[in-house]
Amino acid sequence: MFDIFTSLNDHNLPYPDTLHPIVVHFVIAMVLFAFACDLVGFLTGKTRLFEVSWWNMFVATIAIFVAIIFGQFEAGLAKPYDVAKSVLNVHTLIGWSLSGIIAAITAWRYVLRSRNPQKLPIHYIAAGIVLVAIVGVQVFLGDELVWIYGLHTVPVVEAVKDGMLP
Repeated sequence: MFDIFTSLNDHNLPYPDTLHPIVVHFVIAMVLFAFACDLVGFLTGKTRLFEVSWWNMFVATIAIFVAIIFGQFEAGLAKPYDVAKSVLNVHTLIGWSLSGIIAAITAWRYVLRSRNPQKLPIHYIAAGIVLVAIVGVQVFLGDELVWIYGLHTVPVVEAVKDGMLP
């Protein structure tokens, strides 16, 4: 029975495919949508969008920690080869940093929402722009790990197991 939990498939995972990208794309979408709602609400005065933004950031704050747990687990199973290690390390560092940044911005948003749910300061919008830029860099690095370095793809997993990649 425990063989299911201890055996790895051809992706070097104990389950059919990577879960980190699924959860992290959920977080990315929620953060980007929250920023879009805040920006449109700020520019047009449609303050109902602020409530949509708040709930998206709230759920994204919880979901990013789930994404990090799966990311750490899957990175440990990836057995990254030398060229991919530096990108994976930067991706990991930014991922952990983003969890703190998103949590801090969500906490700030909660305070703003409790004081006046109909108004957002320009400083919060500026922080949202910075957050979107950091998320963009993180997406680029994640794409690089999959599409350039092929982590958890069958050919790369086989090459690492066969000792073809250092």
